[in-house]
Amino acid sequence: QLVESGGGSVQAGGSLRISCTASGVTDRRHCMGWFRQAPGKAREGVAGISAGGGGTYYAESVKGRFTISRDKNTMYLQMNSLKPEDTAMYYCAAGGCWGAWTTTWYQPQGYNYWGEGTQVTVS
Repeated sequence: QLVESGGGSVQAGGSLRISCTASGVTDRRHCMGWFRQAPGKAREGVAGISAGGGGTYYAESVKGRFTISRDKNTMYLQMNSLKPEDTAMYYCAAGGCWGAWTTTWYQPQGYNYWGEGTQVTVS
């Protein structure tokens, strides 16, 4: 089970940190990721992190602004310099760290477990 928290409304240029708490799902064998989906758009990968936390990956649109991290059973996404186009429902996901994950981390079909999402609105 994955549960997101920390979403909210913020002005452009501001910061937010969202969290994903895992129970009974993730361990060191699971890679994890943050995805987002805006109304009328496809779900897109925002950031991914390897099982041990040593490998992190980002979409070009958020590089330099977002930071993904994980600690024990919680994964975080620190979002700085937020833009209106970052407005979306943000989902956390967990899945197996298959060999190709480092090059396919952004694909939703690679994850088995999903949270319900937390809304981030930037105005």
